[in-house]
Amino acid sequence: MQTIDTPTQTSLSHKLYEKAKTLTPSGVHSPVWAFQSVGGHPFYIERGDGAILTSVDGDQYIDFVNGWGAIIHGHNHPKIRAAVHEASSKGNTFGAVSPYQIPLCELVVEAVPSIEKVRMCNSGTEATMSAIRLARGFTGRNKIIKFSGCYHGHLDALLVKAGSGPLTFGNPDSAGIPPAFANETLLLEYNDIDAIKGALQAYGSEIAAIILEPYIGNCGHILAKPGYLQALRQLCTEHGVLLIFDEVMTGFRQALGGVQEKEGITPDITCLSKIIGGGLPVGAFGGRAEIMEMLSPAGPVYQAGTNSGNPVTMASGTAALQLIKEEPPYALLEQMCQQLRSALLEAANKKGLALQVPQSVGMLSCFFSETPVHNYNEAIQTETSLFNKLFHFALERGVYLPPSAFEAWFLTTAHHGAALDKACEVLSEGIKHL
Repeated sequence: MQTIDTPTQTSLSHKLYEKAKTLTPSGVHSPVWAFQSVGGHPFYIERGDGAILTSVDGDQYIDFVNGWGAIIHGHNHPKIRAAVHEASSKGNTFGAVSPYQIPLCELVVEAVPSIEKVRMCNSGTEATMSAIRLARGFTGRNKIIKFSGCYHGHLDALLVKAGSGPLTFGNPDSAGIPPAFANETLLLEYNDIDAIKGALQAYGSEIAAIILEPYIGNCGHILAKPGYLQALRQLCTEHGVLLIFDEVMTGFRQALGGVQEKEGITPDITCLSKIIGGGLPVGAFGGRAEIMEMLSPAGPVYQAGTNSGNPVTMASGTAALQLIKEEPPYALLEQMCQQLRSALLEAANKKGLALQVPQSVGMLSCFFSETPVHNYNEAIQTETSLFNKLFHFALERGVYLPPSAFEAWFLTTAHHGAALDKACEVLSEGIKHL
């Protein structure tokens, strides 16, 4: 099986990385890109086509990062590319409303069960930040509940780690965050409904919202236990707490209407990003009309953005969502994920390794563990050194996995056929060599 040389001191990737480190902290603009979790140095990508990334050194990789879930029908899709070119030919930004904003909003409102009105912003972090502020403004309460392992962007109130017990408020998980900010956040374990009941009993009248990834993608892929999300919805209704689904990863990937469509649950506010930009930077949040009308200028909750509703991004996102409607990807993504999952489990079984591969439409991850993983604490106890070895084995043979054991893998429809078959072969061989 042919291998690819990892970046050496003479490779263009290495030279670019060394240059970048003189200009940018650690040479990257987002921490996981630095490969510190798995070791080694990043390669620099020149282009993407379908399921394949091509580096500046001419090496090709089957991609399972896919813009961290932003890509559904493969890189550089001609319909999305054409929409971007058409919009950009008329101008890149106007600082005012444009007709490009309306079709994308229509597609989002039509597809997502909880969204009656939507506001565009520029990132998932902006979406969650604005949703939290809106929830506080609507309820008149200050505290929020989040879950270990659910990442909602680098918002001060959401970058918290556990205190000394299940009902203590969080401590800052990053320098530069005043403890008072984190003290408004209660941190619980995902998939533990009793913890929710206890927290609401103790602090229910002070809690504005509960925010979560309904299926986690940021400490590996972790699914909700049967009945968990339904019980959460009921408890929020009983206590007057707004339920916020962060569907930045799962929105339009698990189903047209996201996890909430699959599970038959209507949150009060939904946060979106990634896919609705067709690969360009974007965020959005939406919910019931009475909640959304609290936003300025109609209401007292301020939120704004110079590039919100950017015409090029809106055109790209409209083309991406129309493509999803015209060519529904979900059955194929499920089939391919199951194929990859089966290959991984079969190889691990032959090797005698304990492996868990949680999988749902278009998403999966790989935990080297004797038992299924249901939350963050169980995820961090898995054998990450085995994943790191598998990562480098695969990378050297042209398969690019997320450079962390605690990130979800993403498939696109472009993986169907030879690309997925080769990836299954490489990964199976990698597990054999562990």
